[in-house]
Amino acid sequence: MKDNKGSLYIIEAILAITILLVAVLVVNTVISIPSPDYSYESHDLVSAQDTMEILAGKIDFEDQTFLGEITTILKENKNSKKSISEVSEICQNKLDSFKFTNYKFCENNKLKGKVLAYKGNDNNAKEVSVATRTYGDYSYTLYVW
Repeated sequence: MKDNKGSLYIIEAILAITILLVAVLVVNTVISIPSPDYSYESHDLVSAQDTMEILAGKIDFEDQTFLGEITTILKENKNSKKSISEVSEICQNKLDSFKFTNYKFCENNKLKGKVLAYKGNDNNAKEVSVATRTYGDYSYTLYVW
């Protein structure tokens, strides 16, 4: 009789350990399931935000940002046609260095929506990434598609 009770306790312990292991495996599986990505295309649309962060950021505290540089040119020359042309060329070269297929870069506040750099055809654009940054009194918007 004593041998039967010991066998039952061992079987019961093995059964409890098995149930515990199954529960741990189920919880581990649920935790390790990747969360669904609701928009696969959204990963391509961060390019305007990322680019504006680069244009607005400083390498160190002594450097002037790209937006600061073009703002200084425009402000010192009182938004003259020559300064707008110079800034347009600088912007075109800078944005071409990012290898964008299509983009539009404009100033919205002082120049009232003047396009400073443009490349591509926006008539067929299905998805457009947009980012805006302000530097002083100037507000710049970048469209990438």
